[in-house]
Amino acid sequence: MKALKCRECGREYPLTANHVCEFDFGPLEVAYDYDLIRNSLNREVISRRPNSMWRYRELLPVAKEPTVGLQVGYTPLVKADRLAKRLGIRELWIKNDTVNYPTLSFKDRVVSVALSRSKELGFDTVACASTGNLANSVAANAASAGLRAFVFIPADLEQGKIVNSLVYGPEVISIKGHYDEVNRLCAEIAGKYSWAFVNVNMRPYYAEGSKSMGFEIMEQLGWEIPKHTVVCMASGSLLTKIHKS
Repeated sequence: MKALKCRECGREYPLTANHVCEFDFGPLEVAYDYDLIRNSLNREVISRRPNSMWRYRELLPVAKEPTVGLQVGYTPLVKADRLAKRLGIRELWIKNDTVNYPTLSFKDRVVSVALSRSKELGFDTVACASTGNLANSVAANAASAGLRAFVFIPADLEQGKIVNSLVYGPEVISIKGHYDEVNRLCAEIAGKYSWAFVNVNMRPYYAEGSKSMGFEIMEQLGWEIPKHTVVCMASGSLLTKIHKS
């Protein structure tokens, strides 16, 4: 990693817990020294590493060896011949991230990166705004890493979406309002307390975790880039980061 860089104006910032440019409010993204990475990382090096997302760690935003989610990633890429025939296409592969560890969601990728970086920056408390999967992953990975966790949810969220998180013992705080209002409150809290909000002040690092899915797909296809990639999305971060990879 070299710096955090504004996507809009290109200004660079130190690699701290920060997510927005103070000049134009553009989002900050992690910038890498690809020339340096190219000298130490190649396919042979990657092939000798454990089957997890961290086999590409030089291309993920951690300064040292990762400390959270060491078993996350490298999920199966399944050839779906019958579905391909049904759709009238020559070849189709499906990336099965529903077997991710520990919460059966691709969120384990982004949370593992965010929490590993949070520990490097000295945080002992992590948090998130969520309506389900992210809360589960933050709670589970924080418990594994020995971090205190706070989860902020809309007050009317269905109980079934939060019960899995409660198993891991986070502080769950319900807020009257919809998700966007909860997220805005978290942005204010992140500026007041020394907490690492994975999808607020740690977002530049958090979002980078999605790239690992793109790296895995290419490696599992024999280092070939698929002609088309169809991505499920909500905010769009998974789509943009797979494209970046």
